[in-house]
Amino acid sequence: MTNFFKNQLLALHYVYPLTWHKFQRLHQHLGDLNELATCPVDMLAKILNIKEENASRLLFHYKKMLEIVLEEHYLTHNITAVPYVSDLYPKALKNIYDPPTVLYVKGDVSLLQGTKKLAVIGSRNATKYSEEALKLILPPLINEQFVIVSGLAKGADRFAHEATIRYGGKTIAVLGHGFFHFYPRENQKLGEQMAKEQLLLTEYPPYVGVQKWHFPARNRIISGLSQALIVTEAALKSGTLITTELALEQGKDVFAVPGLITSEQSKGTNKLIKEGAIPIWNGHQILDELQMFSSFR
Repeated sequence: MTNFFKNQLLALHYVYPLTWHKFQRLHQHLGDLNELATCPVDMLAKILNIKEENASRLLFHYKKMLEIVLEEHYLTHNITAVPYVSDLYPKALKNIYDPPTVLYVKGDVSLLQGTKKLAVIGSRNATKYSEEALKLILPPLINEQFVIVSGLAKGADRFAHEATIRYGGKTIAVLGHGFFHFYPRENQKLGEQMAKEQLLLTEYPPYVGVQKWHFPARNRIISGLSQALIVTEAALKSGTLITTELALEQGKDVFAVPGLITSEQSKGTNKLIKEGAIPIWNGHQILDELQMFSSFR
């Protein structure tokens, strides 16, 4: 990948953060990204399935962004841009439906490499029970050098990141917005710490703010990066269950912590177990299961 092509790709992604499949469709029609700047507006609108006025605006801003070396600009903010064609791009993400065209990361970029990653997710209203469960689940996994992936949301995500750091492990947070914003505010200090010592990751350019639909979309990255998914607590109607569905579609194993039948935050996990998720209450069980499954694959 040449620096010129990378700058073209980053400029396009800045003004129109399209996913890799959509980028490929554009590239196939143009034959070369060099042709984008002179592409007729009506043709571009048809390729991307957008209105002509939006295509015209896209081209105008794209040409402006080509004048800036975005990679250097990002580095001044300690942001590394990792395009799909980069050697740093995680191979696991290339196997998911509609992978990101560009990843933006802050922190220890080496955590993108390697396959030993496990996602820990759960309710934003997670209780002390999730914290206690993670004390039993995470240490054996960390001892085996597994990187813990979560979403830096309130509740179970925060518990997972904090516990991993406390036990001396490595953790990745997948965000649903660009780096010039932060959500939720109460996790900002943890996020700033992770940006120095762990890894923050997003598919959105830095200026992109918080949108509700970004969070279900980012869940495909959380499950895509990970070998398996661990659910601590989840209500019956929970975004957590969307992530488990994505993981199952990606052929990933789902582990769930059983809970009290009277707890609203365990009704979702108990239902997952009924539907085939593997019940676990310590990290050694997960290691045993992963070893057993790997011997059959």
